[in-house]
Amino acid sequence: MARPRSEDKRNAILEAATEVVAELGVSAPTARIAKRAGVAEGSLFTYFETKDALLNQLYLELKRELRHAMLDGFPAAERMAAQARHAWNGYVDWGVAHPLKRRAISQLSVSDRITPQTREAGMAGFRQINAMLQESLAGGVLKDQPPAFAGAVMASLAETTMEFILREPAQAERYRNAGFEAFWAAIAKH
Repeated sequence: MARPRSEDKRNAILEAATEVVAELGVSAPTARIAKRAGVAEGSLFTYFETKDALLNQLYLELKRELRHAMLDGFPAAERMAAQARHAWNGYVDWGVAHPLKRRAISQLSVSDRITPQTREAGMAGFRQINAMLQESLAGGVLKDQPPAFAGAVMASLAETTMEFILREPAQAERYRNAGFEAFWAAIAKH
């Protein structure tokens, strides 16, 4: 009879996978992930059928966390700029607080091991942000670009902002605001 699965072990595997993928990329060996999680490698496959299944689930978990960081308390009734700033601050604050998760999601986002279905599921919760980007793009410098491009510009500016905040924590607010202003100037209606 198979033992019941433990939510603690599953979470330990996901946490270890985050750390190892952040350090070594998606080619990281499952043995390293299992060892970091404190489980036997065979146990890892009790929770995740394949390494790709683990990576896809990790991608979804990290996207879910990021989505909550960006959307919890989202000011839907506020002006577009307030909505964008809320999402921006949530993204930057999450990335600064979780540098390994940020590196892991970056690795996973460019990996061909993440299925199109997983990517779609990961993005599904960001519809509110995508709608805000779409509406904002109508008159900004990036108006003729697809929303995915604006999202990539946001991510790039946010990454730069996070790096500077990590280097100079005392200047965090300055960098957070400057990064947002650069992003908003690129997408906002003028």
